Amino acid sequence: MTTIVDYGAGNIRSVRNTLEEIGAPYEVTNDAAVVSKATKVMLPGVGHFGQMLHAIDNLGLRAPLLDRIRAGVPFLGICVGLQCLFEESEEAPGVAGLGVFPGVVQRFVGDARIPHMGWNSLDRTKPSKLLAGLDESAYTYFAHSYYAPVNMSTAATCTYIHPYSAVIEEGNVHAVQFHPEKSGPVGLRVVGNFVQL
Repeated sequence: MTTIVDYGAGNIRSVRNTLEEIGAPYEVTNDAAVVSKATKVMLPGVGHFGQMLHAIDNLGLRAPLLDRIRAGVPFLGICVGLQCLFEESEEAPGVAGLGVFPGVVQRFVGDARIPHMGWNSLDRTKPSKLLAGLDESAYTYFAHSYYAPVNMSTAATCTYIHPYSAVIEEGNVHAVQFHPEKSGPVGLRVVGNFVQL
């Protein structure tokens, strides 16, 4: 059973549709007690880093999310759900992220259009469970103005202005900057690979 964490602004309907299409059982909750017992967690995120973290804190979800991660439960963060795993973001100075990974999420700066919106390819940097069975340069759908730095846990990068973390995998923690629920068959495979972990 996959527990989808609904903090009030995630793209929940599309994520539910994806899980239904692959026949994976799920539940949707914002209840900290339910999250604290989850055996597989998905955290979809859209919008603003600060608003997301404030909502997570107001719902009392920070501690159960971190407890599940520390307990080794498979975790998948999507878009801002990836960014919130870092210590902080330029989008919301002073707002603490979950701090699973060190570093600061930064805003794109350059001549290209911002936000980065549309299809782009992935470049793998190490073996990836989420990307198993996909072409080496699979295309996925992105919509974001901020990006996470490349680090030792980066499994794939995307280049827009410069390379950034598009897929992160470290133990039981998995996260993608793109939207698998909007990435067609590639996204279905990514979610299916996560569900099979």
